[in-house]
Amino acid sequence: MYGKKFLDTYTGWIILINVVAFIFFLIALNRFDEFTVIDLVALKPAAILAGQNIWTFITSMFMHAGLWHLAANMISLMFIGSFVEKLIGKKRFLLVYFSAGIFAGILFVLLAKLTGTGLNVYAVGASGAIFGLGGLLAVLTPRLPVLVFFIIPMPMWLAMIALLGILWIISLGLNIPIGNIAHLGGLIVGLAYGFFLKAKYPRKTKMIAKYFSK
Repeated sequence: MYGKKFLDTYTGWIILINVVAFIFFLIALNRFDEFTVIDLVALKPAAILAGQNIWTFITSMFMHAGLWHLAANMISLMFIGSFVEKLIGKKRFLLVYFSAGIFAGILFVLLAKLTGTGLNVYAVGASGAIFGLGGLLAVLTPRLPVLVFFIIPMPMWLAMIALLGILWIISLGLNIPIGNIAHLGGLIVGLAYGFFLKAKYPRKTKMIAKYFSK
């Protein structure tokens, strides 16, 4: 019963696709040339700027660098995605999710072009799209209490700032390849759509913000 209910949501289907895609990705890595497989699914600025593998704006959103990367993103998506889907509806949820994920990739590529660095760096993961959902909630439910890293309690608006900042510090301090620019890109889309909804439905969004501030 729970599995059926879970797959009644777009969030559930996106999580399932991510898990299945990760399994197929691991199988492909063991059967074919590693770099050929990665080139076909991961976002690489040099390839995009050369007009190649444009589909990786989408496929990279369903690929992850390892099991922990997959688990962290899917657990976050399970909580945030299902809430956003109920809050704004299935169609708007999909719009925010994919718009944020794609724009995250576009910003990643544009920065690589402007700086001339990271052109051959690969980007994978659903975190840009998930940051988009978080940005939306930061506008619509700013005082919603959440746990950053599932430990630290914060209101939603502060949690998104803290999460972005902490991940940026970790990546710089420990030299870990984290897609901070992609996170920022996704967050921008979520914030923008949140403010659009506030302007279009002021009474309804005000009620939502008040209800989830308790």
